[in-house]
Amino acid sequence: MYIHLPSKPTIILFNKVYYDCTYRALTMGILNRTPDSFYDKGSYYNFDLFLKKAESLVRDGADILDVGGVKAGPGDVVLEQEEMDRVVPAVESLHSRFDIPLSVDTWNANVFGEAAKNGAVLGNDISGFADSNYLPTARMYNASVVATHIRLAPRIRDPLPVYENNDVVTAVIKRLQDLGQSALNAGLKPEQIIIDAGLDLGKTTLQSLELLQNQYRLANLGFPLLLSASNKTFLGERLNLDISARKDASLAAAALSIAQGCRIIRCHDVLGTKRIAQTMEFILQKCSEQETVLLD
Repeated sequence: MYIHLPSKPTIILFNKVYYDCTYRALTMGILNRTPDSFYDKGSYYNFDLFLKKAESLVRDGADILDVGGVKAGPGDVVLEQEEMDRVVPAVESLHSRFDIPLSVDTWNANVFGEAAKNGAVLGNDISGFADSNYLPTARMYNASVVATHIRLAPRIRDPLPVYENNDVVTAVIKRLQDLGQSALNAGLKPEQIIIDAGLDLGKTTLQSLELLQNQYRLANLGFPLLLSASNKTFLGERLNLDISARKDASLAAAALSIAQGCRIIRCHDVLGTKRIAQTMEFILQKCSEQETVLLD
C-alpha cells in the first residue's frame, strides 16, 4: 500500500483559520436538505430534524458540515429560489449554533454567495465551476472551493463514460490541474483550493475503483484532496451491497485514501470516520519519523 508523505505541510484555509492537515484528515459531515437524497431519502428534510442531525454530527466529531439543497443525480427540477430556501436558512442557523466551518454543496454561484453571506466558508461544487461566477464569488467572500471532476454535468445520467486511451486517472488529473489553475487565476490561494476526483460522477465502478487506488497521484498535484466515497454506488456494485450496508466499505475507502494523501473525508458516518482519521494520523506521523513511504 502506498503511504503518501507530503514533502511540505498540507494547509487548508477556511476564512481566516488555517488547518494543518499534513497528517490530520478532517471529517466533513453530510447534511442533506433534500426530500430525495440518494442515501437518507429525506429523513431529515424537516428543519427541526435537520438541526438535530447537525447536532448529532457535531457530537460525533465533525470538523466541517456540508449542506446541500439539490441532489447530484437525476430528479425533480429544483429552481434557484427553492435551493436558496432550502440551503441559506440552514447555513444561517448552523452558523449561529456551531463554531466549525460550514460548506455549501452547490454548483450555483448565487446560492453559494447567499450562503457565504450567512456563514459558509466553502463552496463544494461538483460541476467543475460550470457557473462562470462561481470563482469570482469565492474571491469576493474570501471563501474556499472544492474543484471536482465530472465528465458531463450534475443531474445528468452518464451510464457509459469513456476516457481517452481508457485512462481515467490521467484524464482526471489533467482536468483537476486546469480547475486548480483557474481558481488560482481568480485570486484564490492554493490552500483555499481543494480537489476531488468525483467518484461515481461520470465513472463506472471500475473507473471509480481505479481512481480510489491512485489517490496519491492526485495528492501530488499539491492541492488539498477531498474524498467523497461514502455509501456510493461503486462500493455497492463492487461488493453487491445495498445502500444500507456500505458503512464498512466506506470506512475502508476512507482509510486507504487518507494513507494516500486525502485530507478531507466527506462522510455520513462521522463517528467511524473520525476514529479512522485519528488512527491514520498516528500512523502517518510514525511513518514520517521512520521515513517510511511504502508498505508491501
